[in-house]
Amino acid sequence: MQYKWRVLSNTTVATLMSSIDTNIVLISLPTIGRQLPGTNATLLLWVLIGYSLLTAVVLVNFGRLSDIFGRVRLYVLGFAVFTGGSLLCGLSGTGLELVAFRLIQAVGAGFLFSNSAAIITDAFPPNERGRALGVNQVSIVVGAVSGLVLGGVITSTIGWRWIFFVNVPIGLIATLRARADLREIAKPETHAPIDWVGNILFAAGLTVLLLGITLGALGQVSEQLGLLGVLGGIGLLAVFVVLETRERFPMLDLHLFRIREFAASGTAMFLNALARGAFTFILVFYLQGPPRYLSPFTAGLFLIPTSAALATAGPISGWLSDRYGPRGFLVAGLAVSAAGFLWLSIIGPDDSFLQLAPALILVGGGMGMFASPNRAAMMTAVPPERRGVASAVGATLLNTGATISLGITLIVMSSVLSLAAIQEIFLGTASPTHPFTEGAGFLTSIHFIFVISAVLCLVALVPSVLRGRAPVEAPVPSPEAGD
Repeated sequence: MQYKWRVLSNTTVATLMSSIDTNIVLISLPTIGRQLPGTNATLLLWVLIGYSLLTAVVLVNFGRLSDIFGRVRLYVLGFAVFTGGSLLCGLSGTGLELVAFRLIQAVGAGFLFSNSAAIITDAFPPNERGRALGVNQVSIVVGAVSGLVLGGVITSTIGWRWIFFVNVPIGLIATLRARADLREIAKPETHAPIDWVGNILFAAGLTVLLLGITLGALGQVSEQLGLLGVLGGIGLLAVFVVLETRERFPMLDLHLFRIREFAASGTAMFLNALARGAFTFILVFYLQGPPRYLSPFTAGLFLIPTSAALATAGPISGWLSDRYGPRGFLVAGLAVSAAGFLWLSIIGPDDSFLQLAPALILVGGGMGMFASPNRAAMMTAVPPERRGVASAVGATLLNTGATISLGITLIVMSSVLSLAAIQEIFLGTASPTHPFTEGAGFLTSIHFIFVISAVLCLVALVPSVLRGRAPVEAPVPSPEAGD
């Protein structure tokens, strides 16, 4: 088998495993909240936020390490770390332990995410990259469907711990396969040092920002202290951006954004991640919480139309964008997603599967149309020796947007609902025998969140329309240029 197909099959397993893990945990959160000792709403949120946050923080640094020490070597390491973290998560005894072990998973995911797109881009010629990344995107969708359904089945039968144990055999086999099948193609950049100051500022800024949002919204600290955390986090991130423009070997290479195609793709990716980052999270609690109280398995079935539409649209748009260019597919994908979010902004408290399915199909289909052409355009715009960093920058934008999206969701809910109501929703303690008194407010907050998502998709149209046409293997300005 040609090397490029070995690359695609192995990286597809990586995205499949990580995608299964994200959704299998998400669909099981209400059950984990009820059954795991020492768990409160804050810890339950940080099972998700901590994972996304640490992944976002380490991605660019891991991309640079990969450019120095080899993408394949650190990609294989990522498989091993992720597998070990999954085993520990399944053995967690308290909510705090689960959050800590999810951070180990996040380190492994960081190695996988920061290298998979770069390894694919190295192996495939420019005229096949969109199709290859589109096929790779299908694994995310298959993982999303499998995670939702498997999570519901496993949680309802043998217990939530097995949602983590399922990763162990997959991870062991994939680690051995990656070590045997993959080889280094790109020439290492052995002279590039690590930007430790940039890493610390980025990690501190994003962490303080999200702590301020979650702790303030859930009443763990005063509103004034929560606001101070938000402003402090934004301030640290602003200092980070200023220092990165002056750093010779920065963590986040902002000089890449001088390439118009890269800048447009990255901006649109971030806005799209802000729009859809909390999408499944909201629907999980809408379906399993008041007033529906569906089982994890039934809730997973309700969400299949989104994943099925994404699975159909992703590879087709990737293949067609290789032939006709990405712009039309990006614009159409964002517009279709916006229409789906607007439809969801008027859902009722007990809509049937058939009533919800059209809106979910629009959201999923739009995501599929957008994702692979945008990633292919972003990766093709930079030279081969910078693809490790470029891939990591793209993944950082994606994960940062998705993480902040959860924070936005929490802010909206806390502005409408009482602290006690939010605790009931997230911990899954509301039930038909324990009436929930703020159902109307909960639904109002969902409507408002989806309106915000639609607006963000429409804003993302601007960079998608105004993107330039980058030359193949375009050169990137040197870090010293313009300093």
